Amino acid sequence: MNARTTGAFLAAGTAVVLSVSAGVPALAASQAEDEQATVSVLHAVPGLTVDVYAGDKELLPDFAPGTLTDPLKLDAGSYDIKIFKDGEGPAGTPAIEKTVDVPAGANATLVAHLTADGKPALDAYVNDTSKIPAGKARVTVRHVAAAPAVDVRADGTPVFKGLENPKEAAGEVDAGSISADVVLAGTETVALGPATLDLAEGSNTIVYAWGSAADENLALKTQIVTGMHSAPSGVPAGETGEAVAHNQNARIGAVSLAALLALGTTGYLLRRRSDAS
Repeated sequence: MNARTTGAFLAAGTAVVLSVSAGVPALAASQAEDEQATVSVLHAVPGLTVDVYAGDKELLPDFAPGTLTDPLKLDAGSYDIKIFKDGEGPAGTPAIEKTVDVPAGANATLVAHLTADGKPALDAYVNDTSKIPAGKARVTVRHVAAAPAVDVRADGTPVFKGLENPKEAAGEVDAGSISADVVLAGTETVALGPATLDLAEGSNTIVYAWGSAADENLALKTQIVTGMHSAPSGVPAGETGEAVAHNQNARIGAVSLAALLALGTTGYLLRRRSDAS
């Protein structure tokens, strides 16, 4: 799977569960779900709390670094998104402003992070939910830190070499626990870790290296997508090894953009395809 170098961001509200009304036929509900995307977002810009707006409407205040939202079902569409430093919107100058698309059918994680040279960026990653052989687990590593290329090691052996921001690498390994660390490419200099990863059978453990090497605040964040030995499901997780149970395949129902904006308590997936894609 290749990382898409397209701008992306999502704002998630406190909580909303909207169900399809009893009068809507089941077929219509199914078709509506097919036109939605399942998305999570990681805020991986250290030291930058933000407010997110759609046009002039605030969607998410005080979105803090290190936060990974729960997965949401969102309608497809295009939106004018403005991201301000905390307290500077909507009259100020946005740090990021993009017209973005919500693609139907995507299962993605959207990451606000730093480029290798320390500039804010937005990228979308499609989570691999394809089936995994019995007894195996999938590991995905995403480099979203202001840092040079790195090698990722499992139990001291490099498994992904020369990984650069904002790329990713993935592979399938035996299920179980491994000790992982991140070193500067071609060296033994440890940048992150070691950390113990518990790789469950049929899961995709996604590890994000984020932060800034220059500011000495590099960190790891994990996201675990489960159920590839059956129906895809997922959980957002805390810091490395700290998973929070959540059913990514739970049905949130078919909701319209108008309902989201009117309630102001859910979110948007933000994505812009690059000219090259």
